[in-house]
Order: sequence, then C-alpha cells, then structure tokens
Amino acid sequence: MPLDPASQALLAQLAEAEGPAIHESTPAIARMSGPILAGLSGPGPEVGSVRNLKLDGEGGQFRARILKPAGKDAPKAIIVYFHGGGWVLGDIDLQYDHLGRELANTTQSTVVLVNYRKAPEHPFPTAIEDSYAGLCWVAEHAAELAPEGVPLIVAGDSAGGNISAVMALWARDKAGPRIDYQVLIYPVTDCDLHTPSCLAPENQLLLSRDTMIWFWGHYLADEEARKHPDASPLRADSHAGLPPALVYVAEYDPLHDEGVAYAKALEAAGVTVTLAEAKGQMHAYFQMAKLLPGQEAGMRLVADHINDFVASYESCEVYEADAKGAEGARGGALHV
Repeated sequence: MPLDPASQALLAQLAEAEGPAIHESTPAIARMSGPILAGLSGPGPEVGSVRNLKLDGEGGQFRARILKPAGKDAPKAIIVYFHGGGWVLGDIDLQYDHLGRELANTTQSTVVLVNYRKAPEHPFPTAIEDSYAGLCWVAEHAAELAPEGVPLIVAGDSAGGNISAVMALWARDKAGPRIDYQVLIYPVTDCDLHTPSCLAPENQLLLSRDTMIWFWGHYLADEEARKHPDASPLRADSHAGLPPALVYVAEYDPLHDEGVAYAKALEAAGVTVTLAEAKGQMHAYFQMAKLLPGQEAGMRLVADHINDFVASYESCEVYEADAKGAEGARGGALHV
C-alpha cells in the first residue's frame, strides 16, 4: 500500500524546515532534532512510578529509568527496552520516555529504559556492553521490579532492536540472564547495505541508505569487523535456543529485508517467531507518538503480542528452561 498520508505530511513538514539530512550533519547537530520531534509528541501518560538511576559500564556510567505501570495490579512482566537512533542518536528522555510509559501501561509491565552510551564518542562495543550490564542489573534486582517469576523480556527498535537481538545471543552464550521473549522492531540485523529494501528509492525517507552508512561509520568504522555477530546478529553461527520473538518490520524501510531475514533465520533454527509488517509505515514510525496514527496501531500490536505471551507464560504453555537456561530450543513455526 502507499506510504500513509500522515507520514507523507510529516516528511513534507520536515523538508520545509530545510535542515541538513542526518548523513550531512555532525552527530551534535543531528541530535538537536530529537527535542523538536519530542515537542510535537508531548509528554507521555502518567505511570505508577518513575525511578532514575546510574549504572556502571566499562570505563564509565550510563543512565537507566524504571517505569512501573499505572494501576493497582502488580506488574506482569519486566521489559528491558533499548532505544533506536543508529547507536548515535536518541536517549531515554523525550520520545522514548513517552514510548516507555505507553508500553508500561499497555502491557501492565515494569519497563526499564537503558540509556547506553553513544557513538562516536563511545563506539562499538560500548553500546552492547552497557546494555548487557543493564540487563544483568535488572535480572539481579528483579524482585524490586515485579513479583517473583514474571517473564523477562528484551525489546527495542532499530539500533535498539539490534541490541535486543545481541542481548538474546549473549544471554544464551553467557548462560544468563534468562530472557523469555524478544521484541525486535525494524531491527538492524546485518551490515549488508545492498539488500533490495536498502537500495529501493521508495525507502529513502526519514531513514535512508546514506543515513545507515553514516550510522555504521560512527558506530563501527571497520567494515570487516561489522560482520561479527555482536554487530550483525544475522551472522551468528547458530540461532538455536533463543527466546521466542516478535519481529516487526516497516513496509517502507531500508532495514525491511534484514528484519525478514532474521525472522526466517530464527524460524529455521526452531525458534517460535512471529513476523509482522506495518503496512504503509516508514522507519522510525514507532517512536512518533501522537504524530503518526501508525504508531498507535504499532504499539497496540506489540502490546497484544506481549500480553498474549505473558498469558501463555502464566498458564505454563511456554518453554521451560533447565536451571541454567541452556537446554532446548523453543520450537515453532514462522507466522506472517
């Protein structure tokens, strides 16, 4: 279907501003666009509680934010969310605070936003090392965040989807912490910039191939090193034994094909995976609260899948890991 009218209008509005494209900017200048878009979204909904903290990473600290859902019921899950922005842009304030609040309330889960340090000041592998430190902190403090035994979920969009996929691989290979479900929203899964969707003229919108070249250049300049699965999780030797997944791609997105490829790689390895496509939507729509109607539909889809998973988890219909969380792949079919 055509790119939805609201996205077309937003792109026209941004074009009228006549600012430089991201790939023609410095990181400092590109980061200035965040508050502008966030101002259009406005504040997020009220939640039950907000706690800000600083965690220790390798050679420095990074921030995290704990959002507990509104309402009297206890949280049903813990979601560790890694934000997008090409490993260079974005933070847990403004748009992603809004997104985290929505996610907490619609899933009745505690959401932990991890503000991993950004490139180029902190290039690869800082983002994934900070993210793993944040994930481990959450697992160690789970009793403070939700009732005992609730599922632990990783989620993220774009570069955050990349980080979520890497966290699932690391948790498997490092024997913990156990991740029960992964939500990958238009994720970066490979460094290949020559896929049909990456080259397609109709996909050169808010995110373009040139922008991805710019992001990769700041995050990991060594093109050969980008092939390591810590940067390109599609290239992992095995995807067996990973948690069940929702892979949610956008129709008009340079990253569309690599997201589909990752879903198929998970399915081929015996992982239960649902592949969904946001028709008529472009990359970055998921963070555009109150700007794009597709964001509301996307949040509803993600929340529905998480809620369905949590319900099945509570009724013991999900995979039961052994004490080390290392045995048995979660088998299943690919659902499109």
